[in-house]
Amino acid sequence: MVAQEVPTSTTMDLSHGPAGVAEARRRLRTDLCAQDVPESVRDDAVLILSELVGNSCRHARPLGADAEQADAGRRGIRASWSVGADGLLVLEVTDGGGPTRPRPASPSLTAHGGRGLGIVGSLALRWGVRDAPGEVTVWVLLAVRGRHARRDPSARTGGGLPRGVPLELPLDLAESLDDLG
Repeated sequence: MVAQEVPTSTTMDLSHGPAGVAEARRRLRTDLCAQDVPESVRDDAVLILSELVGNSCRHARPLGADAEQADAGRRGIRASWSVGADGLLVLEVTDGGGPTRPRPASPSLTAHGGRGLGIVGSLALRWGVRDAPGEVTVWVLLAVRGRHARRDPSARTGGGLPRGVPLELPLDLAESLDDLG
């Protein structure tokens, strides 16, 4: 058996587009698997990271939108995650900000989008937004181990999702999108 060093935290610069979403998803899944994070938590974390990076691509400016930062080699979005000794996973996605702050929407039943941050809120222990000069970071806290990590799928209510929105998301579809990036 060969010993493998498992990262306890990862930070990566991503392109400001679909390839960045796929790259982040693959790396997060690999890192969490290597740390023996339960599959249900990995799936939630990958879904959340996909949503946050996708939102950055759609609604925010890239990091380093000015020429000086772009010349420094920054790619537009920074994603990071770490699993602490306390059994909590912290996910963060940082971009150059946009015209509005990230917040859950209240889409109509027929709307084609606007449900992502509501889903994030129902999966996460907590989430929030942190501002810094030229940057906006959305962070999410998930339980990996311990009493907070136990989830009963039959008890999940959907926390704020409109009626008619399926609770079981097609994660196999998300996985197939990895091949596009």
